[in-house]
Amino acid sequence: MTETLLKVAGLTVHRGSRRILDDVSFTLGKGETLALVGESGAGKSTIAAALMGLLAGQARVVGQAAFDDVPDLLAMKERAWSGLRGQRIAMIFQDAGAALNPCYTVGSQLISVLRRQLGLDRNTARTRAVELLDSVGLNDAAARMSAYPHQLSGGMQQRVMIAIALACSPDLLFADEPTSALDVTIQAQIVRLILDQTKAKGASCIFVLHDLALASQSCDRIVVLYAGQVMEAGPSDIVLRDPRHPYTRLLKSCVIEIGTTDLDPPEGSVPGYDDLPAGCRFATRCPRALAQCSTDRPPLQDVAGRSLACWNPEEPA
Repeated sequence: MTETLLKVAGLTVHRGSRRILDDVSFTLGKGETLALVGESGAGKSTIAAALMGLLAGQARVVGQAAFDDVPDLLAMKERAWSGLRGQRIAMIFQDAGAALNPCYTVGSQLISVLRRQLGLDRNTARTRAVELLDSVGLNDAAARMSAYPHQLSGGMQQRVMIAIALACSPDLLFADEPTSALDVTIQAQIVRLILDQTKAKGASCIFVLHDLALASQSCDRIVVLYAGQVMEAGPSDIVLRDPRHPYTRLLKSCVIEIGTTDLDPPEGSVPGYDDLPAGCRFATRCPRALAQCSTDRPPLQDVAGRSLACWNPEEPA
């Protein structure tokens, strides 16, 4: 069994009277990759932000997230995060162009991370920065140090973000839709780069994705979310080969592959947080919904090698 690095239990995020995340639980082993998948508004990026301690003052967060030797990330004060965020836990943000500071060269931004987090002197930090840019495949890395973000392509900007995130060899890396603004060929390169870099460092990675095909190809485990609730979770090959939750099966039917002749997207759209049913949040769109689904939330329990929350699951394939 893989040793557990992160165990999230009952993660719930309130914004006012709205429950943006509702009792989210999952585990991640050391060296594993995990995908958080679902439609827009599922709460994927909110999970990452909550576990990075980035929701302070914006929402009320409850639950527990045990990380290695840290009992609870969710209970940490901001001062305690200074020795953890960036060093042991890091994030690759969705829009590298917006995440990088346009007023500073990419080299100076990378050097500042190395000096602040690792205490390196300027010359050592510069040498290490060039090595990092070279390791993420940025051609002519030494010359790129003096470039400003707007002088780089989207793919190059994302490679700089990866270098910054991996600068301190974190144990856990969040990759929040790291390829959404890139063309298909660059997407594959970036995902492969993240996987290779984290594997080489023995790190674990949580991908925030909307692409089920990409999740199946790159991640060991998968968590399927809908409107802030976990619908199904488990090893990617089990969940995607034989999905038991109706929502997972409908998501799989939306994957466009060579030879696809028919797509079967779920009817309707995600309801607003003021109009959610009291039970399963997918009940208003589910083709297998029972009367009980709208009133009673199904528990997340072990079924056929995965965790499943459904009163009327799909039959085995």
